[in-house]
Amino acid sequence: MEKCSFMGRFSFMIIIFRLLVLVPPPKSICRVPVLKCPRTQPISNLLKYYYSGDQLLGGIFSQSFIYMNILEFRRHPFQDMLLDHILLTQSYQHILALVFAVKEINQSPLILPNITFGFNIYNDYFSPKHTYKASMELLFASDAFIANYKCHLQNNLIAIIEGPSSVAFLDMATIMTPYKFVQVAYSSALEIKTQPPSHFFYWMFPNTISQYKGLLQLLLHFGWTWIGVFFLNIGNIADILWRNILPMFSQKGVCFEFIEKIPNGFLSEDEKTVQRSHAILKTVFNSTTNVVLLHGEFQSILNLRFLLNMLEFSNIDYGTKVWVMTADVDFSSVLFQRSWDINFMHGTLSLSVQSMEISGFQNFVQMRNPTLDKEDSFLKDFWQQTFNCIFPVSSIEDETICTGEEKLEKLPMTVFETSMTAHSYSVYTAVNAIAHALHVLYSFQGQQRSVRKQKFLNQESWKLHHFLQSISFNSSTGEISFDNNGEIVAGFDVINWIIFPNQTFLRVKVGRIDPETLSDKPLIISEEKIIWPNRFNQERPLSVCNQKCHSGYRKTKIEGKLFCCYECTPCPKGKISDQTDMDDCFQCPEGQYPNNDQDLCIPKHVTYLSYGDLLGAGLVTSVLVLSFSTIFVLGIFLKYHNTPIIKANNRSLSYTLLISLLLSFLCSLLFIGRPMKMTCLLRQTAFGIIFSVAVSCMLAKTITVVLAFMATKPGSQMRTWVGKRLSLFIVLSCCLIQSTFCTVWLGTSPPFPDFDMLSISSEIIIECNEGSVAMFYSVLGFMGFLAFVSFIAAFLARKLPDTFQETKSITFSMLVFCSVWLSFVPAYISTKGKYTIAVEIFAILASSAGLLAFIFFPKCYIIIIRPDLNKREQLTKRVN
Repeated sequence: MEKCSFMGRFSFMIIIFRLLVLVPPPKSICRVPVLKCPRTQPISNLLKYYYSGDQLLGGIFSQSFIYMNILEFRRHPFQDMLLDHILLTQSYQHILALVFAVKEINQSPLILPNITFGFNIYNDYFSPKHTYKASMELLFASDAFIANYKCHLQNNLIAIIEGPSSVAFLDMATIMTPYKFVQVAYSSALEIKTQPPSHFFYWMFPNTISQYKGLLQLLLHFGWTWIGVFFLNIGNIADILWRNILPMFSQKGVCFEFIEKIPNGFLSEDEKTVQRSHAILKTVFNSTTNVVLLHGEFQSILNLRFLLNMLEFSNIDYGTKVWVMTADVDFSSVLFQRSWDINFMHGTLSLSVQSMEISGFQNFVQMRNPTLDKEDSFLKDFWQQTFNCIFPVSSIEDETICTGEEKLEKLPMTVFETSMTAHSYSVYTAVNAIAHALHVLYSFQGQQRSVRKQKFLNQESWKLHHFLQSISFNSSTGEISFDNNGEIVAGFDVINWIIFPNQTFLRVKVGRIDPETLSDKPLIISEEKIIWPNRFNQERPLSVCNQKCHSGYRKTKIEGKLFCCYECTPCPKGKISDQTDMDDCFQCPEGQYPNNDQDLCIPKHVTYLSYGDLLGAGLVTSVLVLSFSTIFVLGIFLKYHNTPIIKANNRSLSYTLLISLLLSFLCSLLFIGRPMKMTCLLRQTAFGIIFSVAVSCMLAKTITVVLAFMATKPGSQMRTWVGKRLSLFIVLSCCLIQSTFCTVWLGTSPPFPDFDMLSISSEIIIECNEGSVAMFYSVLGFMGFLAFVSFIAAFLARKLPDTFQETKSITFSMLVFCSVWLSFVPAYISTKGKYTIAVEIFAILASSAGLLAFIFFPKCYIIIIRPDLNKREQLTKRVN
């Protein structure tokens, strides 16, 4: 009689989901001498694979309900009975990884000596209903169960490994969590917040968010900012996409042209489902993006192949996209798909949990034989369907008989792989992690006898969590540890899928990603190893909404479109963009300016009006010519000092005017050359005072002529005003006023050397900053006022009788003077750089030359060429 025991004694079990197999369950009877377990019918038609040991490992695999009559694949009445369901053969390797790991640990003298592992595997058919039933049977019975009673199995349940479906893991956790078993999933958590509220869960894959951080690094590396998303709607993945992933991608400049869900009912013959599937496929393959991100789980390739098979009679080429897949997705298929084309996967990039080849595993797989491995309940059905043969119970004609000599390594990779895949590696690693944690737990109780250890483990097995949380060990798989969230500490390998003409494939590791690293390079990739889809002729695919904006341009948003779609507009004047796809242009640093293409900053060259410039040399030459001309005229006047023409026009004012004109010409030299502190202080003030003297002399001359004419009238009292005192008073008064302006200017805000970097983009102009613009224009304004008064006075007196035409000369000279300085103001404001100084020098030289020419050249002409007119008789005659 077998005993039923209360659920205080457990067995070590591993639960694995998603294996597509089915055989009738073994029958067992639970007989209890004291408390009998009632006989009941089996709770589910679950396939079981049992291997006894001191500690029992159990597993539940999912069976796909792909019925032969739906697919119209039945060929023989016997085969109808034999193949009610189709094997997902790739998942059988997960079982073999479990078996291999258990046997390897049992044979090791270093880990758990004197302890034997066993396992129990169930199948849940991809169904939450069967998942719950399998969980109950795992806990309480083999074929029938009573809650909180355990029949037939007397082994200790230590931990549960579940997968590869994260949703099925959460379904099972609903039942398993109250018993505080260690539960390990060889899948990824959709999101940390979706885990049940327990500390007893461990994940052999990093969570979905970590995967997408890695995928984002991959997309940005290749510059793929315009992509599509195709996902199998598992759990709350749609919510995670919209809440976490889309914002994260958008912040990095990645847009989604489409986000489509793989239809769950694609096998249905329902017309709406077929039409919907065709519409989805047209959206995907008629899109402008070259990259499609596939999110799903282990069986997603199976689903995608069914969907793409619908294109067989369509004019759509499904080899035009680069598929980028998450780590949960792996190659999976059913047997009747073995002849279906898989070229769509050529050039695919996928993430995979970092793994390595396990020594001896491939040989272990290749040695499987249904005639020798009797304990493997899966193997017989697996063998019949993969090799398309049968183990007959009687002679059947026209059927291929299984000999048991068939070789697994000769099967196409689309049917079965003998090398360990990433999912199988995760199962192998999970078994090792639990075994090492259990070894540490037993070592911790090393002082106790084995019976007490057994009792301790039965009653307080939940303490295994503490050791699993802190586990960190080196094995043939490398270092294994878990973080605070129960996720394995691991990065991702980047896998490139290469499809060969014979429909076999090769996974090539081309890089690795550690999205949580603090390093500057979380992505390391060997792009030269990547084989791209044939359409791209081994050139890196480009996947953007539009061509990138080159340097010198900036992105401009297009209304009504996603931000990845934009126009390129040239940078505004004075700004540059030195990279592609810049959101905005920017100013060059101080001391630099944009080149003509506005994509580079060039150092500005320092400039000022120097003596070496052609313009500066020309102005200096003009200054010297006019200065010598003035000296020449002054020499003539000094030589003919006592002649009537010089006496008649107030010799003192003429000498003062000539000297002021000479100084005006010479003060222009202060404006040429590198501005210094002293030259900046002197140039405007000296020019203002000297010019005020010159213009006041002109005013004094005009007033003297007018008063002299009025004084000649009988009884006029103007005689007292005619003389040198009035002229001296006018000149000194004007000079004093202008000097006052200049003194205030120098005392409050004097000019100083400055660097002008804004006026001309390509130059740094060294100039004299005027300090106070108001005082500068006050000085110019006072000179303009004197010139205007002199011009008006001379104009009104132009018809007075004058032997030597003094009033007419003054009128013309002041007309030129005023015209020059009226033109100076707009010219000075509109010009920039050294040309501003050149304009002021030209105004000084032109106005001074006008005074010299119209006032003194006629007199010099008379003195030198017509001396006959330079007589007193001529003066008297003209006056009379």
